Amino acid sequence: MNLSPFLARIVPLAVAFLLTACAGTPDAGPAPAGYYRVAQGDTLWRIATKNSRSVAEIKRWNKLSDNDIQTGQLLRVTPPGGSPASSASSSKPVPAPAKPATVDIRLAWPVPGQVVARYNGSTMKGIALAVQPGEPVKAAAGGKVVYVGGGIRAYGNLIVIKHDARVITVYAYNRELLVKDGASVQAGQVIAKAGGTAGVPNDRMHFEVRVDGKAVDPSPYLPDR
Repeated sequence: MNLSPFLARIVPLAVAFLLTACAGTPDAGPAPAGYYRVAQGDTLWRIATKNSRSVAEIKRWNKLSDNDIQTGQLLRVTPPGGSPASSASSSKPVPAPAKPATVDIRLAWPVPGQVVARYNGSTMKGIALAVQPGEPVKAAAGGKVVYVGGGIRAYGNLIVIKHDARVITVYAYNRELLVKDGASVQAGQVIAKAGGTAGVPNDRMHFEVRVDGKAVDPSPYLPDR
């Protein structure tokens, strides 16, 4: 199943946040240093990733309590009193490289089940792994949780973990989520229970690796079986 459109705009209707104290008008100019002006199609997850932040940090710094944003609003993307990130001063999207470069990271299998669908770069942006309902899903490497939620029914309960400035992993079709947004996790830590929810497969999980925002074949980063 192709998750690429989803990861380009994680939960566009459910995972966005209404700015309170820092709101701007939709037709305002460029964002000041330390802030980001929401562009059309943006989500909080996308803004946080672009600025090397977590969703929890963006939410906390902006005193956000619900799941709406509006084009033209300002979001603080650096800590109050902190130094602005280089990417925070403009609302223009930062283009990703056409082809992700290789990275030096080794991942563990999130579940022991066999691969039932492989990455092909077009219709399948990750791999599907066979699971038993309720079995543990483990973090493939240490990192920070940057998204937890079930806002898109077709993908069930989803977790996204950021491992460094370039690499994230994606865990979809979970029955139960066991970590919270912003949490730090260790390699092999149980983060969810597999098995899906209504509307998604309950006999498999979807796993992705993304480098510089681009989906790559997870196989080279996983140990041989």
